[in-house]
Amino acid sequence: MPNTILVGAQWGDEGKGKVIDVLTAQADVIVRYQGGSNAGHTVITGGRKYVLHLIPSGILHAGKQCVIGNGVVLDPFDLLREIEMLRGYDIEPAGRLLISSRAHMVMRWHRALDAADEARRASDRKIGTTGRGIGPAYGAKMGRRGLRIGDLLGDGFLDAVREATRETNETLAAWGAPTLCEEELVADYRAAAEALRPYIADTVATVNAADRAGKSILLEGAQGTMLDIDFGTYPFVTSSNPTAGGACTGTGLSPRRIDRVVGVIKCYTTRVGAGPFPTELADATGEHLRQKGGEFGATTGRPRRCGWFDAVVGRYAAMVNGVDFWAMTKLDVLDEQPTLKICTAYLRDDGVRYETFPSDLGVLSRCTPVYEEMPGWLTPTSAITRYDDLPVKARAYVERLVELIGGRLGILSVGPARETTLRLGL
Repeated sequence: MPNTILVGAQWGDEGKGKVIDVLTAQADVIVRYQGGSNAGHTVITGGRKYVLHLIPSGILHAGKQCVIGNGVVLDPFDLLREIEMLRGYDIEPAGRLLISSRAHMVMRWHRALDAADEARRASDRKIGTTGRGIGPAYGAKMGRRGLRIGDLLGDGFLDAVREATRETNETLAAWGAPTLCEEELVADYRAAAEALRPYIADTVATVNAADRAGKSILLEGAQGTMLDIDFGTYPFVTSSNPTAGGACTGTGLSPRRIDRVVGVIKCYTTRVGAGPFPTELADATGEHLRQKGGEFGATTGRPRRCGWFDAVVGRYAAMVNGVDFWAMTKLDVLDEQPTLKICTAYLRDDGVRYETFPSDLGVLSRCTPVYEEMPGWLTPTSAITRYDDLPVKARAYVERLVELIGGRLGILSVGPARETTLRLGL
C-alpha cells in the first residue's frame, strides 16, 4: 500500500476508526499523529466492539507495528488503561506499540485546569471541551513549559511534577476549584514511568527507517478538518492540526514520502459540542439520524448534533487536505429518508453566495444553506456487499456527493462492522 494519510473531513466522528481498520490490512506501520484521548476510534469486528482513544486501530491486526507520534498529547494513565483493556481481549501491545519520546504529556493538572476553566465560562462562551486536558497540554507545549514522554525517564521529572502541582493549585484555589494532592501525583507518575518505559522510543527514526525499508505507512488523524486549530471553526476547535499537514509535523515523516490522502466523510453531517453547524436539523429528522446512526460520542457519550450533508465543508476539506480518495460512511443511516437534502452553497442575508467555507464566523452566522433535493431509496442497504447492488437512487446520491466535492470514491460503508465495507479500488 502507498504511504497514506487518513483524515476526517467534517467535525470528527466520521468513522475513521473503521476505515483505518480496513486499510490496516494493507499497511505495515500505523501511526497516530495528533490529538489525545479526547478522540475515540470505534471498530466493530467479529461481533465485538473496540473503542480506542490513543492506540492506533492497527493494534487489532496481528503483526502490525503501531506508533503514537510526537504530535499526540498523551495522558499516561489513559494509555495504561487502554493497554489493560486490550490485554483483557487477549491483545498484547508490548513489542508492537511504540510511543514517541517527543510526545507531550497531558498531566493531571491539565485536566483540572481544563475542567475549571470551562466551568468558569459563561454559557454562551463555553467551548464544549471534553475536559480531558487537551487544550492546556497543547498550550504548555507551545508555551515551552510542557513535559514530554521522554522526561518520564529523566532524573528531574518528579521534581517538575511537584513544582507544576504547586503552581496549578494556586490557580485552582483562586478559581474556587478543588486542588490536587502533590504526593499522590508523584507516586502515580513514578509508577507510570516504570510501566511505560518499554514502549518509549525515538519514533521519528523508527518511522523513517520503515519507509526506507519499503514498508507501507498509514498515518491516522483524530477529530476532523473543521476542528483544526488553523482551518476549523475557530475558536470552537481542537488544539491541534487534524488536517493532512499535521501528519508530517506529528510524525517526522517528510511530505515527500506521502503518496496519497484519504478523506473520511459521512453521507450526512454531525458535530459534538458548541460552534456553528449550518445544516443542523433540530427536528425529528435530526433525531432519527442520531438514533439510527448511534450518534453519541465515543469518548464522552454526548449526543451529536446531526444535519444534512454539507458539500461546502466537503469541498473545503478536499482543498485543505488534498484528498485523493473518499471513504464515505453511514449510507445505511439514510435508508428510511424519503427525501434527502444536500447543501451546495451558503447564502448570506444580503444575497452574497459562498461556495467555500468562510473564515469569519460572524459572516457564517448570517448565512443559510442552499439545498438541492434528491429522492431517497427507502430500501435497506446494510446487507449489500457490492456497490453495483445498491439501489439506483442510493448510487445516484453517493455519486452526486462525489461530484460536488471532487476526488474519487474509494470506500463506501453501509454499516458499522468491518464486513460492511464496499471497496472501490482503494
